[in-house]
Amino acid sequence: MYLAKKLLDEKRDKFHGGLYHKTQVNLAYNSNRIEGSKLTEEQTRYIFETRTIGFKDQEAVPVDDIIETSNHFVAFDSMLETLEKPLDAVMIKAFHSILKTGTEDARKPWFGVGEWKKLPNEVGGIATSLPKNVDADIETLTAWYNSQENSGFETIVAYHYRFERIHPFQDGNGRVGRLLLFRECLKQNVMPFIIDDSHKQFYYRGLAEFEHMPEYLLDTCRSAQDTYTKWVEYFYGGG
Repeated sequence: MYLAKKLLDEKRDKFHGGLYHKTQVNLAYNSNRIEGSKLTEEQTRYIFETRTIGFKDQEAVPVDDIIETSNHFVAFDSMLETLEKPLDAVMIKAFHSILKTGTEDARKPWFGVGEWKKLPNEVGGIATSLPKNVDADIETLTAWYNSQENSGFETIVAYHYRFERIHPFQDGNGRVGRLLLFRECLKQNVMPFIIDDSHKQFYYRGLAEFEHMPEYLLDTCRSAQDTYTKWVEYFYGGG
């Protein structure tokens, strides 16, 4: 896990201006933006670099957008520290808890921070796992994934699709799912990638049509991989 080690080293050394720094900002910005965050990329970078929220002469943004961005930085750091562990339901719930702690959702009695959903939900008008089935569905998915030998790119993307179809949380499924997507790429020595906001519609189409045309999602992810590969080559000379 060469790349994972480099990111961890930069994190622990508190190194600014490297790939860890760029990944933190871009993953938090794009993953939150896809879900409707009003924060700009510059504002996201400002929060990461200064741990403050003074956006002079700029439009006010919802407090939850700021909290969830700050939480995403923490979740990414936590993710890097879990790479030696197998993926399981406890870990997935822990990431959700980090991402949603302190938000308005956390104050809703029916929401369940770090817990599976209590109410049925849909994604893109498509039915997802019912609350009573989520625990079993996640266990089945995790068992399938962990049984794969040397999970490659296509297996990781298939896992992501199946996770999003379960939609185990009341909200935050996309952010948790994309964090897991990045984690598993690092863990399996697959070039990781960030789905940026400009690919949002391709990404959603890929998820919606994966059963019949998996190449839509796979090609979108490959395009994102190309971008991240260029970053790795820039910072590490191709490794």
